[in-house]
Amino acid sequence: MGLQVAFQMDPIETVDIDADSSFRIAIEAQERGHKVFVYTPDKLIFREGRVMALAREVSLQRVRGAHASFSEERHLDLAKMDVVWLRQDPPFDMGYITTTHLLDMIHPATLVVNDPFWVRNYPEKLLVLGFKDLTPPTMIARDLATIRDFKAEHGDVILKPLYGNGGAGVFRLDPNDRNLASLHELFTGMSREPLIVQKYLPAVSKGDKRIILVDGTPIGAINRVPAAGETRSNMHVGGRPEPVSLTERDREICAAIGPLLREKGQIFVGIDVIGDYLTEINVTSPTGLQELERFDGINGAALIWEAIEARRAG
Repeated sequence: MGLQVAFQMDPIETVDIDADSSFRIAIEAQERGHKVFVYTPDKLIFREGRVMALAREVSLQRVRGAHASFSEERHLDLAKMDVVWLRQDPPFDMGYITTTHLLDMIHPATLVVNDPFWVRNYPEKLLVLGFKDLTPPTMIARDLATIRDFKAEHGDVILKPLYGNGGAGVFRLDPNDRNLASLHELFTGMSREPLIVQKYLPAVSKGDKRIILVDGTPIGAINRVPAAGETRSNMHVGGRPEPVSLTERDREICAAIGPLLREKGQIFVGIDVIGDYLTEINVTSPTGLQELERFDGINGAALIWEAIEARRAG
């Protein structure tokens, strides 16, 4: 029997159908006989004990410019859905956090993927802190003198917002850089959040590996190589995806974190590995499914739905 599935995501009308992982998951759901609804986070509603959304049923096809057709928008009781996908892009701000609190109210009777409680409590740049042996030297701080000390110790560092995404606001500060104070002033003037500082890993020039895990098990990886003259490898800023195999170190990292991800209901996760080091565990809205399928023929969306369908059947 088909499932009733709602996607909370950025507008599906505007996605790149050849790259977007949410589109790939949604069209796989449709092909498996599930009924698919979509709504944007601003359409999520709590009213008199019910968690609802102004949603539209959607029909998808892989045709550029005509990939989505919709029913009329209507109020959808999310407690009557079988599955709700939490798939809007960060930033991981109070708006994002509020949606996780509301979706908590219907989970697990309605299966929310990924589990919103642990998405809220395990944001990408914080979850890695529990795996010190797997990660490069890392500091989270707001105090400028403290950050200076860390930079003085490690020389070449990456400075970035704690809750950023897509490579936005990521700076490399090498031993000759003189911009730390200015960047600190800029960041702290924009928000009250701390910053994250990591030792720079020269291996990033060979790529930042995105490993995809489904229910805690690695299914494959893609490599994202920075553009010439660029530190960041994110595809949003020109990183080039290329095929890559998992190494023994990659499998060691996945074996260490996989059981926790499975236990906490993080069904679709993308981790970032540079050289031998884990740098992020992406649980909010990971990407990479379509690139993996093109390079290696691995249908990650089907594996994700198999895991979800098994949970619903159980």
